[in-house]
Amino acid sequence: MTEKNLRSVKDTVLTGKTYLTDTVLRDAHQSLLATRMRTDDMLEIASDLDRVGYWSLEVWGGATFDSCLRFLKEDPWERLKALREAIPNTRLQMLLRGQNLVGYRHYADDVVKKFVERSARNGIDVFRIFDALNDTRNMEVSIRAAKEARAIVEACICYTTSPFHTHEGFVEMALKLRDLGADTICIKDMAGLLTPPASFDLVTKLRKNIDLPIHIHSHDSSGLAAMSYFKGIEAGANIIDTAISSMSTGTAQPPTETLITALKGTPHETGLDLDLISDIADRVHVIRKKYKKFESEYTGVNTKTLVVQIPGGMISNLANQLREQGALDKMRDVFDEIPRVRKDMGYPPLVTPSSQVVGTQATLNVLMGERYKVITTETRNYFKGLYGKAPGEVDEEARKIAIGDEKPITCRPADLLEPELDAIGRKNDPNIKTTEDMLSYALFPVVAMEYFEQRESGTLEPESLEMDAEASGVITPEHHAPHLAPSEFNITVHGETFHIKVAGAGHRVAGKRPFFLKVDGRLEELTIESLTEVIPSTAGQIEAESTPQSSRPKAKGEGDVTTPVPGKVTSIKVAEGDAVEEGDTCLIVEAMKMENEVHTPITGTVKEILVKVGDAVNPDETLVVVEPA
Repeated sequence: MTEKNLRSVKDTVLTGKTYLTDTVLRDAHQSLLATRMRTDDMLEIASDLDRVGYWSLEVWGGATFDSCLRFLKEDPWERLKALREAIPNTRLQMLLRGQNLVGYRHYADDVVKKFVERSARNGIDVFRIFDALNDTRNMEVSIRAAKEARAIVEACICYTTSPFHTHEGFVEMALKLRDLGADTICIKDMAGLLTPPASFDLVTKLRKNIDLPIHIHSHDSSGLAAMSYFKGIEAGANIIDTAISSMSTGTAQPPTETLITALKGTPHETGLDLDLISDIADRVHVIRKKYKKFESEYTGVNTKTLVVQIPGGMISNLANQLREQGALDKMRDVFDEIPRVRKDMGYPPLVTPSSQVVGTQATLNVLMGERYKVITTETRNYFKGLYGKAPGEVDEEARKIAIGDEKPITCRPADLLEPELDAIGRKNDPNIKTTEDMLSYALFPVVAMEYFEQRESGTLEPESLEMDAEASGVITPEHHAPHLAPSEFNITVHGETFHIKVAGAGHRVAGKRPFFLKVDGRLEELTIESLTEVIPSTAGQIEAESTPQSSRPKAKGEGDVTTPVPGKVTSIKVAEGDAVEEGDTCLIVEAMKMENEVHTPITGTVKEILVKVGDAVNPDETLVVVEPA
């Protein structure tokens, strides 16, 4: 199939018709359902999708890899193999973040090459490759690896607007991507900012300079996508991204059926069977109901994306983060802060991972009440140049706060990375059984190892799709908290309502994970049995396991190291007996998919380390004890 793909791609330009890529199996549910669609539900519609005649189906990459391991307890590689078997006649496409692959940092070249090779071997025909900063140096290795695997390279221009971004500049970038080996050029409009006039102008300029197929990807967050597609097609675009109507619009793509109908009777008619797609849409409608728990609150058009210029999915994620901190009233402040942080960083396009870097830093700036008082590892790495070259001028004052007197790098960031796979192979861990396992571990070591251990012990258990106690009316949620504690709800017992706040999750003990509860503002370190002493007569009202609580003490001493945000320990940078200086990094804690450095508050000696990699930690707990010098 690959040989046919390579021969036919350039012919896409010549036919005049419009080709469609459907995102229902990847970006659509990532945008609308927090990437929670399971493989079994995908396979239910896979063979019918294969009959439609799409140019490609986007089925993998982006956040799906992380979500499979972290939440669904599925092997992402097995998902890809299953979809390849079920969809033999349609190109399978994935989203690849250049040197970041499907993760949130740059990986060494050996990881990039092996990941691309294995992805192609397991079924990927089209690699849509982008870099969050539009730094083509970060795309070179993955493009070359995809070409060596005889796959189709769809190289992306991340579309955004700023004082430093022009259509002429995007054309220059497209020419570089063509010279690197791109088979198609994609205009990747992740925030729905591409207006119809801008679409016509940019495609016109690209078509004058490049004879490759032009593919437009947009999100319907602002309501502009379908109109922008139409104007882009009139100017010479060949392929557009859509989503089956029952998994479309809002933060996803515009409806497939709508675009097919809009183009009917024009020279750009798709020729696709609307009746077949409509039948599939009915089945997707039923499937989507299973994931009600994960529905984005931004299911329709949200014109805030035009004002604050951030992706709609990023808006819903920020809202969740602020709710979890009891600070939803700060949303406008965060919206105001995001453009300031983006300007400080030299106007990066807001797409993964730069959107997370900017959004998380802006949120912390607002919550801390002081700009850059808490700086994530990713923010520091960005200012060091470890993500690549910023599109515009970086604010030197902000950079100095982030990296001090360090000199930012100017080389390709991955040139500084040592090969990673040999070291993983030398671990000789029995849970890492295949090359694919090794790659999963390289990308997400803590999450992957937890998955491997559960796979080995037969205890893999995906998140429940049920609404839990909410469905019965016993618990009335004030919000859902998919990533960060605290979560808040009310429990009504015999007419008396108690306000419960889940203040955080403790580390796993004997296979169980404890939670810390605040009852009407009081922190209670309880087993579920002792909860009846705080909330009378609850026996039988709440079903939960009694779990031992964390033994970590509250941080009180001057040398007690704690985390500013709840999260999971991903790395420990010190050992007991080490001498440390005030401000040295002791731990890395992952929260909001970002790594946050935890620093020692004083100069002294590490007396005790109270955590291990993989532990869930909460603010005010003592994680490391430092004795003053």
